[in-house]
Amino acid sequence: MGSRQPLSTGWSGSAHRSKWVLLALQCRVVSATPERPSKILVYGVTGSGKTVLAQRIGERMGLPWYSVDDLTWEPGWIQVPLAEQRTRIARICAQREWVLDTAYGAWKDIPLATVDLVVGLDFPRWLSLGRLLRRTAVRLITRTPVCNGNRESIRVVLSRDSIVVWHFKSFRRKRQRMRRWYSEPDGPAVLLFRTPAAVNTWLRSLNEDVG
Repeated sequence: MGSRQPLSTGWSGSAHRSKWVLLALQCRVVSATPERPSKILVYGVTGSGKTVLAQRIGERMGLPWYSVDDLTWEPGWIQVPLAEQRTRIARICAQREWVLDTAYGAWKDIPLATVDLVVGLDFPRWLSLGRLLRRTAVRLITRTPVCNGNRESIRVVLSRDSIVVWHFKSFRRKRQRMRRWYSEPDGPAVLLFRTPAAVNTWLRSLNEDVG
């Protein structure tokens, strides 16, 4: 990752630059944003809505997006070995365009080596936990398949490896990591959002830029 350049407030034109200055104030843009990022990492605490946002970014910008859970969990909740996880992620990150919906600590170095833009969801605990609990309840009731056909179950939700338990275990670490990226002078470009409303404002700007 190279040194950061002076803040770029838009992708093209003075109107876009003015708009991005406003977004920088609202969304706490922390570094230079590439003119049109093509390698994007969405990062946030568990339950913040990373997968949905990655999909929306991919659709709006015409970029391929990838669910990390689909790459790291096989049917029957069998976790893909770490070496194979790294291979799969490296294959994606070697492409010219990609959007990932998270980065696991064991291989976050791979996307960070080439990423153009990190989109961080630094939401309050009550918001991300509330979203997570609602999502989990819906999946339990509807038996909605996730990551390669796996399904949430009461046994999984109440286990020590539950995603709800993981939220509490990882919340502080993930938040600190995002904020460290926020402040590092030589890291990738970072957008750090504190509210869903700020995220939606930014997404609407993508439609205007791409349209």
